Amino acid sequence: MHEQKFIDREKSWLAFNARVLQEAADNTVPLLDRLRFVGIFSNNLDEFFRVRYAAIRRLSLSGISGEKYLGGVSAQQLIKDITEIVIQQQSESLRILSNIESELGDENIFIITEDEITKDQENYLKDFFVQKLSPELVTIILNDLAEFPVLKDTLGYLAVRLEMNKNDEIRYAVIEIPKTINRFVVLPSNDDKHYVILIDDVIRHNLKNIFNIFDYKSVSAHMIKITRDAQLDIDSDLSKSMLEKIASSVKDRRIGEPVRFIYDSQIEEDTLHFFLDKMKIVETDSIIPGGRYHNRRDYMNFPNLGRYDLLYKPNEPLPIPGLSLEGSILEKISKKDYLLHAPYQSFSYLTKFLREAALDPKVTSIKITLYRLAKNSQIISSLINAAKNGKKVTVQIELQARFDEASNISYAEQMQTEGINLIFGIKGLKVHSKICVIERVEDEKTRRYGFVSTGNFNEATAKIYTDVTLFTCNQGILKDIAKIFEFFDINYRVHRYKHLIVSPHYTRTKFIKLIDREILHALAGRKTHIKLKMNSLSDFKMIDKLYEASNAGVKIQLQVRGICSLIPGIPGMSENIEAISIVDNYLEHSRVYIFGNAGLTEVYISSADFMGRNLDGRVEVTCPIYDLSIKKELIDNFNLAWKGNVKVRYHSYKLDNKYKARNHHAPFRAQLETYKYYQNKIKIPEEAVQKTN
Repeated sequence: MHEQKFIDREKSWLAFNARVLQEAADNTVPLLDRLRFVGIFSNNLDEFFRVRYAAIRRLSLSGISGEKYLGGVSAQQLIKDITEIVIQQQSESLRILSNIESELGDENIFIITEDEITKDQENYLKDFFVQKLSPELVTIILNDLAEFPVLKDTLGYLAVRLEMNKNDEIRYAVIEIPKTINRFVVLPSNDDKHYVILIDDVIRHNLKNIFNIFDYKSVSAHMIKITRDAQLDIDSDLSKSMLEKIASSVKDRRIGEPVRFIYDSQIEEDTLHFFLDKMKIVETDSIIPGGRYHNRRDYMNFPNLGRYDLLYKPNEPLPIPGLSLEGSILEKISKKDYLLHAPYQSFSYLTKFLREAALDPKVTSIKITLYRLAKNSQIISSLINAAKNGKKVTVQIELQARFDEASNISYAEQMQTEGINLIFGIKGLKVHSKICVIERVEDEKTRRYGFVSTGNFNEATAKIYTDVTLFTCNQGILKDIAKIFEFFDINYRVHRYKHLIVSPHYTRTKFIKLIDREILHALAGRKTHIKLKMNSLSDFKMIDKLYEASNAGVKIQLQVRGICSLIPGIPGMSENIEAISIVDNYLEHSRVYIFGNAGLTEVYISSADFMGRNLDGRVEVTCPIYDLSIKKELIDNFNLAWKGNVKVRYHSYKLDNKYKARNHHAPFRAQLETYKYYQNKIKIPEEAVQKTN
């Protein structure tokens, strides 16, 4: 038996973020998209510290070792290990960013500092500072304050050191880098060269103007950044609504305990100690030396400068064969199921479904769950439109969708005003399912239509997240969805479902039964396999069950984009398991579960990963696929990804993100081939596809 049975969840997540960093370093990725991956890496790391690291820190401070929950390592040791890994990754990200900037120079794109400003640029920046930047600046002199100000964890700051002429006194200040202005200022140019400067350096260039009332010898400014514990502590005051409790808890986040402090490694020693002391940051917190600039997530919004040749060529979303955006979508769904695979196919089908339901005189009600929404959500507009047309609209909106709480509160208030019936979830359970059901009166009888999805109903993320949505008129499936909404209303009553697998009551036991069935097939000598595609695999009990299946001879293929605590390919434990991760232009987000069942293959789509929280602590929905053509489509998609030899890494106990070898095969990029697959489907008549099944 291998000495290690599970990979630590946090270290596996950091290995996933290292895969994102690999994309930033990959010379085959367009240059401006490499900058975007630097931003994604940084944004991911921020969220990791605000949530996962913060949880481990809480465990550590409680005095509990946490080994039972952390796969055999203590919370104290894990904190040290994480800090070491992150320091190394930060150093690597700075090296990669430096290389990218050098290559941008070869393309006549220059990111300059305040020391490189020309006279013409000086005139432009003088006006920019006075008219736009200066009014947005918050500058605080710190020495004489009775109480140190709260620095927000979503912002970057310049820590300023002023050496005064009088008595060599040192004064300190902090300047908040505003979020209201784009971080990157594009400077005017008379030739084919592009010049960009960060507003951090525009501020540095204007330190004399900002502090001109002080008599000082020298002034310097170095960037610092604080990350705070973002866990929501919801009070138990029965007089407050859930809306009020979440709103209050989100507001309290700004004063959460510091969990990470990043600083420019060139900062003066006395300035660093001043801020650490005043902010009560101690050695047990994660203190990380970094480069000149932090909040590198802003590189996700680096200006394209019209250089579309330095970006991935966008693929236009394709139509779904047989399903038109111009005719009645409900009429089509009444005859057969359809699958939407975004972003390969247009997300507009989902908004079209809701817009049609909002206007259709025969539709009497709409029920939907919402988790993360776009800034200007067409989904919300359609639901409000439906309410105005007299439909009974019920929305379960998850107020605890992490970092989307404020947005969801705003949408909830908007919908309440329009008379939409809101459900704010169930105590102790997040609602993470992606479901919708409508009721329509046909021939004096009520008939249901609806959809089940693996992803959020969000037009913005649908452009970059791969997710599948099943449109169906299957009355059995839709009756089960209606029961879930009954559970939201009366949650002490546990329903039984004929088709859907629903967390927190049935998902774990059902998946264990499905795996056990494959084990029995294998022991009986029948052909069997398991193919699972998910975002994260960290539940120890489910991993043990997959190990058991492997030892029984079941061939298991895993596509796990992010955390994978399972160790594949170990003799006597997991030799029949292979596990890969694809990190590419799109973010792999769909969950698809395929069980060979001795030739009677079963396919499911789900909102749930194999994580404890999804199986036991949330409302999740897994839906069987009955339509043979859709079942084939999902299996084809899985196999295309498995065939990939570009952007594919192996999961292993080494956490080394080793790329899948091509072995003299032609390059096969799964996401590109999947797009071609859907292009070919358009060319093949729908009837022909059905006949082949």
